[in-house]
Amino acid sequence: MEQNEEFLAAVKRIVGRRHVLTASSATRRFRSAFRGGIGPALAVVRPGSLVEMWRVLERCIEARKAVIMQAANTGLTGGSTPHGPGCGRDLVIISGMRLNRVFPVDCGRQAICLPGATLWKLERTLARFGREPHSVLGSTCFGATVIGGICNNSGGSLVRRGPAYTEMALFAQVSSTWRLQLVNHLGASLPDAPEEALALLDRGEFELDAESCAEQRRGSDADYAARVRDIASSEPSRYNEDWRRLFETSGCAGKLAVFAVRVDAFPKDKETRVFYIGTNEPAALNRLRRTILTEFLSLPVSAEYIHRGAFDMAEDYGKEIFLAIRFLGTGVVPMLRFAQERLHELRRFMGLGGGERGGRLLHTLVQFLPNHLPERVRTYRERFEHHLLLKVADAGIEEARRHLRIAGADGALEAFECTPREANGAFLHRFVVAGAAMRFLEVQRSGIREIVPIDVALRPDDAQWHEFEPQDLRSELHASLSYGHFLCHVFHLDYILRPGIDPAVVKERLTTWLDARGARYPAEHNVGRLYRAGPKLEAFYRKLDPTNTFNPGVGQTSARAEWR
Repeated sequence: MEQNEEFLAAVKRIVGRRHVLTASSATRRFRSAFRGGIGPALAVVRPGSLVEMWRVLERCIEARKAVIMQAANTGLTGGSTPHGPGCGRDLVIISGMRLNRVFPVDCGRQAICLPGATLWKLERTLARFGREPHSVLGSTCFGATVIGGICNNSGGSLVRRGPAYTEMALFAQVSSTWRLQLVNHLGASLPDAPEEALALLDRGEFELDAESCAEQRRGSDADYAARVRDIASSEPSRYNEDWRRLFETSGCAGKLAVFAVRVDAFPKDKETRVFYIGTNEPAALNRLRRTILTEFLSLPVSAEYIHRGAFDMAEDYGKEIFLAIRFLGTGVVPMLRFAQERLHELRRFMGLGGGERGGRLLHTLVQFLPNHLPERVRTYRERFEHHLLLKVADAGIEEARRHLRIAGADGALEAFECTPREANGAFLHRFVVAGAAMRFLEVQRSGIREIVPIDVALRPDDAQWHEFEPQDLRSELHASLSYGHFLCHVFHLDYILRPGIDPAVVKERLTTWLDARGARYPAEHNVGRLYRAGPKLEAFYRKLDPTNTFNPGVGQTSARAEWR
């Protein structure tokens, strides 16, 4: 206890007393995963500069504390929060959200982002250069950070860009002799002395290192488009244990302390169109996918799939967030989430519970508002089980028009070209699917409490992609939601269980069934606390962090010091 008091006093001298949180109520939102699960932490520390972050890390290593480097805590698998009984030592959460600067470099062709820089902020920084980041929806709206995405190889909805990836970063790691080391692979000229280097980067006083750039380190996944086009492969296009995309910070799952990353930016398309496609025949979408990936000269911008069950859940339980974004903009989502967390904390403090009653009231009131979806989209919901949003750009627009006329000639599928308002509404509807199941659990009164989410990459040649659960499991499910990124065959599957059904047993049956199909999981949300890291991924973690200081227990690996 006395040692902890000395440690906390030292940390408070570094960052200031108000930025060291120790009370259970104050640290709860940092210790709680987005989809449930909570664990213990000695303290949450919020440094205000990169130098402060380095000094806090030094104190943690000296005191042999376990460390979780946390960004926005928007992950869906609990990968940036403690979980369970602990790791045999005190754990400190270091939140980087105060460190949110973005430095455009090379006329906006790339950007250097600090730990708290969000995709939303990066998108707006790059807009003045006519460019955009690798992701422009989904994580952008939730307030996810650039570095969080890199560490988890997140995203990949944009067909030509792939998941978040870079080989250029500035990070700290702990050697096998418990020595904190700063590694500069950022492609920027910085001094060798850590605090001097970090102080310059804090102020944006750096120059690009031409010699480092000559090493041809990448700022994005340049091979992704070619992998997506390989539809004959039995290996999924992307998944979190893909050794081809595990490089230092990329895919590290918090096993390094990342101070900055350098990422590519992309030119904005001059013109885009969205085609809304409906069918009751999965084979028709199969044929369309094969044609797009093997014959189209221009890859689409994105191709988002929604099953009717997911459509219905999002229409009902995603309406609130849909309307908030429609009328207040994407930047409102992080603020709403923060306000909801604070309100829940206040209610717990007052002994009023977690706020379910207020959530139900808001949900009920919103249902009295007119239907928020475009009329033609609603009509397709009544007629078709399978929905595809195909977004194309520039030369690909006429190519898509021509082929959809041919593909629809036999009546197996139908499509219409969206107006801008319809396109925005359709994609926003697809976006809110991701939170609809959790919102359902929050506000329904039926006693249903369990959900099994699986983030899976199917084989590119899996023609039975539309089979989302085994037949013998259906009686145990209240609902099964299926949505995802169609061309790369990455799907998000949310299984809402009937009361009394054991989620661990259901997950085991589902994963065994998926294993037999050659699927890989997780595909883009990383292992977190929900998935077991495979041998290659665990070996990668051990190499990065031989003392097991950072994010111990991620991927259901050992949580003990030095991997004991």
